[in-house]
Amino acid sequence: MEKYDAIVIGAGVIGTSVAFHLARLGCPRVLVLDRTLIGAGTTSQSSGILRTHYSVIENVRLAQASWAVFNDFANYLGDGEASAGMVKCGYMIAAPEGPKLAPLAEALKAQQAQGIEVRLLGRSEATSLLPIARFDDAALIGYEPEAGFADAYLVATSFARAARHLGVKIMEGVEVEELLLADGKVSGVRTSQGVFHSDTVISTQNIWAKDIERWTGIPTPVVPERHSVLALEGPQAYTFKMPVYKDLGSPGMLYCRSYGGTQMLVSEGIVGETLPEPDNEQGDISMDYMVDIGEQVAQRFPSFDEAGVASSWTGVYDVTPDWNPVLGRLPDVPGLVVGYGFSGHGFKLSPAVGLVLAQCALGLPTEVDITPYALERFREGHLLTGKYGLGAVS
Repeated sequence: MEKYDAIVIGAGVIGTSVAFHLARLGCPRVLVLDRTLIGAGTTSQSSGILRTHYSVIENVRLAQASWAVFNDFANYLGDGEASAGMVKCGYMIAAPEGPKLAPLAEALKAQQAQGIEVRLLGRSEATSLLPIARFDDAALIGYEPEAGFADAYLVATSFARAARHLGVKIMEGVEVEELLLADGKVSGVRTSQGVFHSDTVISTQNIWAKDIERWTGIPTPVVPERHSVLALEGPQAYTFKMPVYKDLGSPGMLYCRSYGGTQMLVSEGIVGETLPEPDNEQGDISMDYMVDIGEQVAQRFPSFDEAGVASSWTGVYDVTPDWNPVLGRLPDVPGLVVGYGFSGHGFKLSPAVGLVLAQCALGLPTEVDITPYALERFREGHLLTGKYGLGAVS
């Protein structure tokens, strides 16, 4: 019978971060279980954008704490070879006159109040930073110079390696089949490779979080939602020095970033395709969808009017009703800590979330207050709904 101080379910970017932080905080025996491979689930499908811009202030705080880690990643992990693959190109967000304008102004002020460097740009300044775009309709442009994008798979595998150096055991290809309870408290898990015992289990199962409801009977408000990503090949370079761009004026609230050379990575920040069951296999992307995205891109980037599709893929979000995660203990099941429902935010928040979930599991005060992320908010009506509407820019 194998006994551990903590068991983490899921070895994506959140689970590996939790495991690393547990070990870093002095938890001696930690086991991580993943149904496939480290970082091979939804983590591997991330667009990798890093920003602290949110209209939900709680997310700003987690993103700010996470940015401090990304900005000093190798030192933070104590591994000189660790890399987040970070490209610090900046993040630009703009809105025209209309319903998104006031929420953007409010969100930018909230960031500045948190001590985050955010500049307000004129149209000519924006053009100098992103010359392939047009800004003639922009009523407000915010710019976060320290933002950019990184590689979620690299981050997950770096967290995993650092965790192993601290004594964490990671088992791949092991499916958790049941949460074991004794007198109503967590006592371990039953898996495809046998039983493992612990009084503390941290679930970071993202789109598979419905297992929690099956095991405990506690409602788990999360649905898998598929989103499509395109890499468009245009005639002009979208260089790594040009910022990530968030277009609140487009129907899909597009986000765009360099994908190297003349390629642009682009996707929508709105509601996607709800799936009946968890499934992170690649889905179909219709020609109509590609045409629609292409038309939206051409409105902002005129030279991409005749861009071709260089590549495409789909990714799956674990979406809650307010598009924000559930974090912390479930009071009805002592010993169970959860982190699910990131709704597209997971990678950006992963260092801080890993820390606070580890602190929560060990009964320590959390670096950032996670009370607003409690499951009870859905029953009590204290939702964390973003000011831009439902979508991944919350």
